[in-house]
Amino acid sequence: MDDLRRLDLNLLLTLHALLAERHVTRAALRLHRSQPAVSHALALLREVFGDPLLMRRGGAMALTPRALELQQPLESALGQLNALLRKGAFDAAQSTHRFRIAMSDYAAHLILPALAGRLRRTAPGVDLAISQSSREAMLAQLADGEIDLALGVFPQEADDTVFETLFEESFVSIADKRSLPPRGQLTLGEWLQRPHVLVATKPDAENEIDAALASKGMRRRIALVLPHWQAATEVLAETDLVLTVARRTSENMPGHRALKRFAVPFELPHFPFRQAWHARRDSNAAHVWLRALVQACCVRTGPARPL
Repeated sequence: MDDLRRLDLNLLLTLHALLAERHVTRAALRLHRSQPAVSHALALLREVFGDPLLMRRGGAMALTPRALELQQPLESALGQLNALLRKGAFDAAQSTHRFRIAMSDYAAHLILPALAGRLRRTAPGVDLAISQSSREAMLAQLADGEIDLALGVFPQEADDTVFETLFEESFVSIADKRSLPPRGQLTLGEWLQRPHVLVATKPDAENEIDAALASKGMRRRIALVLPHWQAATEVLAETDLVLTVARRTSENMPGHRALKRFAVPFELPHFPFRQAWHARRDSNAAHVWLRALVQACCVRTGPARPL
């Protein structure tokens, strides 16, 4: 306790912002303080901890190993202090909280309209900051405290990360209906001979479809890779391209009159769509409320429509 008596606890709030933002100016904006004041606080923090904490590397600021060690204990300690001062449960109607959520284009299409609508009705002071990243980047951002919640398909577990399944999803193929045989379906051989569209944040990203094909000794030709599902459906008309995506993505497609959904001509397992968060936020009242709201929005979407 003697060490705490010598420390201005406001410095810990500044440290928390600096570790999260890794940038003095952004930390100052987050704290609603001037940049010189935050720079002065950083100098004091470096003296307290006997470590630079932030160092410039390759044109950007990076955390030192000591700063990385401080991140999780500091997040936990500030969360517990906040809980001591909080008067009861999280009051969404009066809150001015800002949540940072990473989600794919697919998740934004499926969940964001309902989520934004509920927020405007029940928590008009709550703000959202939405970002898009790869699965691996989302999990790293959760660990670093850069985001509060991630929505997506996470085949692998991660240390100190909690996952909750929101619904089960399956795949469906889509093509211009005029390019399909009269039966409106492709055999596996026909499907493999077609050029394919892949929706992915990275051109060479691993995906469940090609992994399943590889396990059977087969492969398809990926003629186009792009990160946006809506654009992926828009390029199909008047081509021989085939797109295979999550079933709910294909509902209410732009230009749907020219396109037809059909069953993928080989077995692909269903997969869980999940929300993920770092364990340090597990009991945070505001975070618990957010997760429940996201879950309610997913329930509202209902089951995927049949082909």
